[in-house]
Amino acid sequence: MDWKLELVAIPVSDVDRAKAFYVEQVGFNADDDHQVSDELRFVQLTPPGSGCSIAIGTGVTEAQPGSVQGMQLGVSDIEAAHEQLSAAGVEAGEIQDLPWGSFVFFKDPDGNAWAVQQSPGRHQ
Repeated sequence: MDWKLELVAIPVSDVDRAKAFYVEQVGFNADDDHQVSDELRFVQLTPPGSGCSIAIGTGVTEAQPGSVQGMQLGVSDIEAAHEQLSAAGVEAGEIQDLPWGSFVFFKDPDGNAWAVQQSPGRHQ
């Protein structure tokens, strides 16, 4: 049996600001934005090419905004990813080359921390 990770909740304080950041700056696809009730707004965003999405909104998680650390995106070209993030105004750190891959780190407006990784052996 396959077990596929499909959705991860990311706690944010301002849903519209977070949605704009992830869609307009990071480049995620806006899949769904539904006001279910006064207490629940569900927004699903997916990185291009990913089988897993993130969910932001109100009533989606009880975690504190900014408390998610260590989310990771995989890319085949870390230089192009860094350039894309920087050109879109994302405060991405410099590329770090480590024995287990090359990384760029950034945070969303609430401080949720992301890593972008190019694994060793992928397109250089």
